[in-house]
Amino acid sequence: MALAGPPASGKSTLSQSIAAQLSGCAVVPMDGFHLDNTLLNKRGLIERKGAPETFDVAGFAHLLSRLKNEREVVYPVFDRSLDKAIAGVGLVGADTETVIVEGNYLLLDTGEWARLGALWDFTIKLNVPEQVLRQRLLKRWRDHGFTESAARQKTEGNDLPNQRICVQHSRAADLDVGEI
Repeated sequence: MALAGPPASGKSTLSQSIAAQLSGCAVVPMDGFHLDNTLLNKRGLIERKGAPETFDVAGFAHLLSRLKNEREVVYPVFDRSLDKAIAGVGLVGADTETVIVEGNYLLLDTGEWARLGALWDFTIKLNVPEQVLRQRLLKRWRDHGFTESAARQKTEGNDLPNQRICVQHSRAADLDVGEI
């Protein structure tokens, strides 16, 4: 199952809530496939971290294939406080019956992301108004120690452009969910 939505739309909250109601359910975040800051700096993409081109899409697609075909799968997770992906932290165990994959670009219909569409059994898309996302994002970055000015720059210069990519270039979902 894919649960997609822009930054700060509530993907993690909703996916964890669904998983808590189902036995044998695991949540796998897409964020573990962020490219490392060293590579983003070399490519001149550090200011756009979180944009579609700043993820290892091929590695993520490989994980999705493994989730469908293997009983136990280890995967990387993103640690926002360290601003980096950490390998081998997540585990989908052999007793898992349902996997919810959550991320911004799971329904994107452009580039390498478009190939992922065939991998989903069921899709959910979160549709949250931009103004709500703006407030959530500003709070997120302030809570992570950013000054008001830096939080605004990160929100307006990176996160909201990524939100617009999600809105403008995502395919329809099986289920659309409003603000949560």
